[in-house]
Amino acid sequence: MSWYSILPPLIAIAVVFWRKEVIVALILALLSSEFLLVFVKGEQSIFVTFINSIERIIGVATSAGNSRILIFSIVIGALLAYIRESGGVSATVQKLMRIGVVKNKKQVGLLTMFTGTAVFIESNMSVLTSGIVARGLFDKFKMSRARLAYIIDSTSAPVCILILLNGWGAFVLGLLSNYELEQSAVSVLWGSVAFNFYAIITLIIVLYTIVFDKVHGPMKVAEDELKQTKLELDAGPKASRARFMLVPLGVLIFGMIGFMLWTGDGVLASGSGSKSVLYATVLACAVAYLMLLTGRQFTHHQLIDIGFKGMGELLPLVSIVLLSLTLGASLKELGTGVFVAQLVGDYLPLYLIVPTLFLTGAVMSFTTGTSWGTFAILIPIGVPLIQALGLPPSLVIGAILSGGIFGDHCSPISDTSAVSALASGCDLLTHVKTQLPYALVGGALALVGFIIASVVLL
Repeated sequence: MSWYSILPPLIAIAVVFWRKEVIVALILALLSSEFLLVFVKGEQSIFVTFINSIERIIGVATSAGNSRILIFSIVIGALLAYIRESGGVSATVQKLMRIGVVKNKKQVGLLTMFTGTAVFIESNMSVLTSGIVARGLFDKFKMSRARLAYIIDSTSAPVCILILLNGWGAFVLGLLSNYELEQSAVSVLWGSVAFNFYAIITLIIVLYTIVFDKVHGPMKVAEDELKQTKLELDAGPKASRARFMLVPLGVLIFGMIGFMLWTGDGVLASGSGSKSVLYATVLACAVAYLMLLTGRQFTHHQLIDIGFKGMGELLPLVSIVLLSLTLGASLKELGTGVFVAQLVGDYLPLYLIVPTLFLTGAVMSFTTGTSWGTFAILIPIGVPLIQALGLPPSLVIGAILSGGIFGDHCSPISDTSAVSALASGCDLLTHVKTQLPYALVGGALALVGFIIASVVLL
């Protein structure tokens, strides 16, 4: 693959930071990628680029897994609207404060991080659950939504990739199982946990910001602006009963676990994340609707209006998710990930190969907006290096996994960033901008860690 395969993601990133328009950036990147594909193939007129882009979107949307993600992203809007309009959020905030669970900012942050950690089954579910629980509390204690987005985003993926008893672990295990190594694939994967430096460091940084109530850079600016703003806490629906929030949320969490077991034939890690998260969300939405209807809080017509209004509020973010998935599919065909992976030179000193794999994974994830896609490309490159050069398997896999999450946390075209912004009620670009300094610090420390580990172990 040639150097021009890197142009579409660079265009997207440049437009995002220049025009502050994510959707426009993704469309331009998609058009440029499809143009390059037509140019490379030399089979059609370049004027069919527009048609090919539309067909690419259709192809992505008709994929069963992608359709589930998109429908889930819409239905969750109705669920959030039901919970919000029921007054359950306000009631839950009041109850938590009354029983003394949250008395200050530190306890609010710890509760949010604990919730995200407890729901380690699926990253999107982790983000959504902790976001729903914490929104009202962050408003009450005048903590910015940008800070909430950072905490839930920087907790979910690191926790999922460290605990591994979920779809993340099953996916990586499936990739490793294609190769013969001295250790079993399971042993290599579990051994990588100790070497997943970025995930570990990121969680430590999140804890630091919570325990010491310290924020820096753009995040501090967002917090200071909020402190100077008179926040109208009573502007939302009047508090009713906490169960209008807690019961649907419980259905969401336990439904996710149940459907993971069901789709995995009793094995949690083998379950389908996209199926389970959709089924659990639809079930929770139905429960919330029935509770509000039978509780005479709203009429059927009012609930339908509330549901569709909630879905409509999320359409911009759903569009971003769709375009992100489409761009990723187009870049895969263009060979962007393979080109970036080939930047790992054949003549690197042995102790620099693992750090370079980490950086390569970060660049790939940053430019393509997907950590799973990065794993799928880099693991087939990293394992042969293990076999040929005798590199420590768990160290190499840990570097690849760390790099994928690091780049994803920094990327403005990541669907994970969009879901985190959705869950916290924060503007997407504000979330990316405020999270970036923390991700870069974590990435720099992780890079040092991989250099030291390579020198010691090789």
